[in-house]
Amino acid sequence: MPENVTISRIDGVATVTIDRPDSLNALNVNTLEALDRTLDETEDARVVVLTGAGEDAFVAGADIGYMKGLSVEEAMEYAELGHEICDRLADHSAPVIAAVNGYAFGGGCELALACDLRVASENAVLGQTEIDLGIVPGWGGTQRLSRLVGDAAARRMVFLGERLDAEAAAEIGLVGEVVPQDDLDSVVEEMAHQLAEKPRFALAAAKEALNQVHEGPQSAGLDYEKRLWSGLFGTADQREGMEAFVEKRDPDFE
Repeated sequence: MPENVTISRIDGVATVTIDRPDSLNALNVNTLEALDRTLDETEDARVVVLTGAGEDAFVAGADIGYMKGLSVEEAMEYAELGHEICDRLADHSAPVIAAVNGYAFGGGCELALACDLRVASENAVLGQTEIDLGIVPGWGGTQRLSRLVGDAAARRMVFLGERLDAEAAAEIGLVGEVVPQDDLDSVVEEMAHQLAEKPRFALAAAKEALNQVHEGPQSAGLDYEKRLWSGLFGTADQREGMEAFVEKRDPDFE
């Protein structure tokens, strides 16, 4: 089994769990690579569920301790890996459900955005919080978020780094449903099995058609976002934002 990622299967439903609860399921390179490999094992699934281990976090974000020292070229490689995984979720032939069971910040929110459906527990908190690290969303957040919640709400989230509780996220359409923490697994399981009973090829066709709505412009936007994101590495604000996070203090931006 790949390190830090587990997979289980029941009746055509593949549940992929990011399993680093002591680190709030933050995505270091090893975990991203393990997630990429694990997605290979879901190609024949009728439905995929993505979640995080424990009750505190879906995915608290990317590994800032790793990112803080990246060069522009290294940042681009990291962005490419994150984009590859998000694109795989978005383009998967099966419906993908994000079971958001806690914090979903930065790259964690972007993973959820790449899924087809998002169900949140009542203690979930979501946000594109990169601005406070001196960077911008780099795994698709600037593009997918606007398409999901609208321009005004997306700008607030990205510019201010807003963290939305589950109910606020549901109000703007960031998540489709909010349920009690203890009911999240059963609600997602029921939804997944309902989907698994639908005609497989029709579901795949429906997903492909829905994805085509934004395909051209989104691809261009995603490429542009990668260049913007990686180009911020080496700036004073990026270094200060990530150093402050690692040192558990407030950043002092220029």
